[in-house]
Amino acid sequence: MSALPRFAAQLAAYGAFVAVIGYFSASPTYTHVDPELGLIRLSFSHAGARSEECRRYTPEELAQLAPNMRRPMDCARERVALYVEFEIDDAVVYRAQLPPAGLARDGASTAYQRIAVTPGRHRIAARLRDSRRESGFDWEFEEVVDVAPRQSFVVDFEAQTGGFKLL
Repeated sequence: MSALPRFAAQLAAYGAFVAVIGYFSASPTYTHVDPELGLIRLSFSHAGARSEECRRYTPEELAQLAPNMRRPMDCARERVALYVEFEIDDAVVYRAQLPPAGLARDGASTAYQRIAVTPGRHRIAARLRDSRRESGFDWEFEEVVDVAPRQSFVVDFEAQTGGFKLL
């Protein structure tokens, strides 16, 4: 077989490959959310309280430690799991116990939930427990929002700025 037919066959194969990739790059169309709906998202990353209280070293215990290891407090690394509830119009749409990340369970817990809603007025509420308590919540948020079609709201959490906020 000479080089010209081989080159033509190779060119035809590449052309077919490019045509298939070109077709699937634009078709079929994909819609993330129905354009007639709005979107409310709960999205945050937060580290809960330590699983145990820190304790102060006694002067005798500090003296036994190497100089570079002397610190006033002994704190466990592990953190508690977060408990979160998210409501839209008095219906709980998300409830979860979020474990801390990391091998030592000392990282932040992460929540991400998206809910498509019909346009109009909606009451959203978010609650979070990030302490060692057994019941109740440490942080609570409630707000009424007017959602338009294709509009997106994000409920975020930052303990340093006062808790939940709407973006």
